[in-house]
Amino acid sequence: MKSTRLGKYHHLTIVIKYGVCALLLILSILPFWILIVNATRSTEQIQQGFSMVPSIYMGYNYDILTSKGFNIIRGFSNSLSISVSVTFLCLYFSALTAYGLVIYDFKGRKFIFALIAFILMVPAQISFIGFYQMVLRVGLTDNYIPLIFPAIASPATVFFLRQYLLATFPKDLVAAARIDGANEMKTFHRIAMPILKPALATMGIFTFVGSWNNFLTPLMLISTQEKYTLPMLVQLLKADIYRTELGGIYLGVTMTIIPLLIIYLILSKYIIAGVALGGVKE
Repeated sequence: MKSTRLGKYHHLTIVIKYGVCALLLILSILPFWILIVNATRSTEQIQQGFSMVPSIYMGYNYDILTSKGFNIIRGFSNSLSISVSVTFLCLYFSALTAYGLVIYDFKGRKFIFALIAFILMVPAQISFIGFYQMVLRVGLTDNYIPLIFPAIASPATVFFLRQYLLATFPKDLVAAARIDGANEMKTFHRIAMPILKPALATMGIFTFVGSWNNFLTPLMLISTQEKYTLPMLVQLLKADIYRTELGGIYLGVTMTIIPLLIIYLILSKYIIAGVALGGVKE
């Protein structure tokens, strides 16, 4: 009798858990689905009310966007080139820094790590005025260089990769590689980087998405419309020429988030694996 009650209780618990998960899934997907549906509807249909069924006006909405200067191809190309460059530089140099902090025992190592941890608590917006003045003095305004090269210094990525190495990287491998005659950079590239792959994938996703969605820094530095990134093009949708074309606005926003959704769907397993391993304390 007691085992029967326990079995029913266990079954009820499972049903509740799956029910809550299903509800959260629906609540998470619903806003994106509404956005995609509205991208296929006309302005008149959107004004009539809410709908979950796609319509047939996506081509018309796209023509509206392109006829009024919304160059999605150029914006996509600009955002992609910046985001890929930022992601590569951030991951490589952050991995190199984290590797040095874990493997080498040198004077000031703890101070450097403490400084990195301290910088994490400082809002990036505090440095914007000084950063803009420096970029202005060296003549790099309206240029992608100041959007890309600061990614070399990423305290959050260094912190995460260091914790990951502490949890997963046996230092004996480095000693064995040195005995076999491998130099330091070869050891880093051939041994450390493969071990770091899950963590690099995790931080790569966050870095790419952060760079893709970055609006404030490009807005501050880029003035030529041909160099606008996708978030900057999206803010053009607020102009008077688009205010009567709600379907076009929804389509423009949808086209900017589709690449991010694809990346999350493909690489989401790395986020879970990387965070789980990187969260193990020393």
